[in-house]
Amino acid sequence: MKALFSDLRILDLSSVLAGPAVATFFAELGAHVIKVEHPVHGDITRTWKNAQENKSAHVSAYYASVNFGKTIIQMDLSDASNRAKLEELLRTSDVVITNFKLGDEEKFGLTSKDILRLNPKLIHAKITGFAHQEGRVAYDLVLQAETGMMAMNGTPESGPTKMPVAFIDLFASHQLKEGILCGLIQRMKTGQGGVVSCSLEAAAIASLANQASNYLMSGIIPARQGSLHPNIAPYGELFRCADGEHFTLAIGSDRQFKDLCAMLQLNDIPNNARFADNPSRLKHRDELAHLLQQAISSWRLQDMEEALSQRKIPFGVIRSIDHVLDQPLAKEWILEEVQEDTNTRRVRTAMFDYQSYADYLGSLIV
Repeated sequence: MKALFSDLRILDLSSVLAGPAVATFFAELGAHVIKVEHPVHGDITRTWKNAQENKSAHVSAYYASVNFGKTIIQMDLSDASNRAKLEELLRTSDVVITNFKLGDEEKFGLTSKDILRLNPKLIHAKITGFAHQEGRVAYDLVLQAETGMMAMNGTPESGPTKMPVAFIDLFASHQLKEGILCGLIQRMKTGQGGVVSCSLEAAAIASLANQASNYLMSGIIPARQGSLHPNIAPYGELFRCADGEHFTLAIGSDRQFKDLCAMLQLNDIPNNARFADNPSRLKHRDELAHLLQQAISSWRLQDMEEALSQRKIPFGVIRSIDHVLDQPLAKEWILEEVQEDTNTRRVRTAMFDYQSYADYLGSLIV
């Protein structure tokens, strides 16, 4: 895995989250990544520090989260004296990643036409903000507001709510990764590079998934209902155990529902017309949640986990991030690196597992 892209050279001219996340993905898989930052301003996320961070450090936790395994060089792209060095970087790279604001491509002489003229085999991967409002400043929060995310996230009491991670930046980074991989495959066939581009807006709309289909097929506009699923019940309801711990259920079938009721000694509920099937449970989900909570309130969480796991009933314990990242499995996914004046740690982004045919056969023999 660490050497999967060892022959690949990436030039990262992007900043903030989406573009750098793409470059970090390839760095985790062995690619040689050079990130260019302005000698004075640097990447703006270097300054995005929380209250507990060292104010004098040059690397913030935010910056570290998407800038792993890169060679950082300082260069003013608008300075003509740097042009020869920049062009050499472009000639020797396989992929260049940019997320310039409107007008900067021309200002820096880094339009796709300029780049491909220098290196026809290069893949120019571009992230933009809005698909058709090129001059509009776009941050993840702005796109969460503009693409329906905030309108359907939260509760009736909370009002529209931002998701606590910049998911739209991450959606866009995944789109661009896929585009780059497609471009690399195409280059293997033709010997030529090309241009891959994705906007934050398009990535967000593409990720609306079942919520989009609910509207397109049934005219349903999602309401803010917390963690509740619009199509399934009980799914997303939060339950409190006797020891004060919380968990949620994801009941996706009548079989799972019947097993849950049997476990809780609520044997009459599955035969009740109000709860006999999923549409009925959706219609009466508040009443159903109340009945389930009454039965659950006498259980300790540990006993509940064991009973649900034994019956293969889908559930999730509500865990804080410290609990999650302190688990042995999560620790295997943490990458560490000394960056300038800071010992940095982040969760790896390339989470899939890949084995070559020979390695796979070898694992079977062992």
